[in-house]
Amino acid sequence: MPLCAISLASCRRKITMNMHCHRLLLATFALAATLAEPAAAQTPQSWTLVGRLDCQVEPNVGFTIAGHQRYQITGLDISRSFVRIATIYAQQAGVEVEFRQGDAAALPFADDSFDFVVCRAAFKNFSDPIGALAEMYRVLRSGGEALIIDMRNDATDMDIDTAVDDMHLDHVNAFLVRMTFKHMLRKRAYSIQDFQAMVAATPFCKAEIETALIGFDVWLKKQYAEGSGVSDE
Repeated sequence: MPLCAISLASCRRKITMNMHCHRLLLATFALAATLAEPAAAQTPQSWTLVGRLDCQVEPNVGFTIAGHQRYQITGLDISRSFVRIATIYAQQAGVEVEFRQGDAAALPFADDSFDFVVCRAAFKNFSDPIGALAEMYRVLRSGGEALIIDMRNDATDMDIDTAVDDMHLDHVNAFLVRMTFKHMLRKRAYSIQDFQAMVAATPFCKAEIETALIGFDVWLKKQYAEGSGVSDE
């Protein structure tokens, strides 16, 4: 159960990033950059990404944004081996990134540390999903948001075939990925109703869920405390 995040202190952001694979990394960094930019000049921001540090991470893709002067990146994973590999990739890329070993259900970060949390393609593997949600809430600052991107358990075989076709893999890898989705990952995935029930059991209370071909995006927000004088709108 790996993790990653961003925080802006004194005009310097700290990012903790999920390294599931170089394509996911690229998409996540792009998303992070887009979401953080409007508030960059106003309030400190930090993002946490919970996912999997994968040995196929390519530094020239995943760490491009890490070279930006305003970003400081930290990654976390349950696997010490993946943390070690990711650290080597960061060094090879010539960027300053810290990777730490830890559990998504017991994040080694202080309360109110980050403004944005992203978990991609990993949540279905967590042994304590409600605990992980509670930890996301804890490390978020008031007004901060979390995004969980994962597979749905009601994805059809046809939808999975279409999704894999869009990956443009060779025949062997396409077959392996289809079998993995259909016979392994889908069994561990959650439904929209599952997520709504889990979120209801945490301080987040509610979620906005957007569906995709075989997955969904679960958006969560840590509301501002009453009396803070700040609107959630």
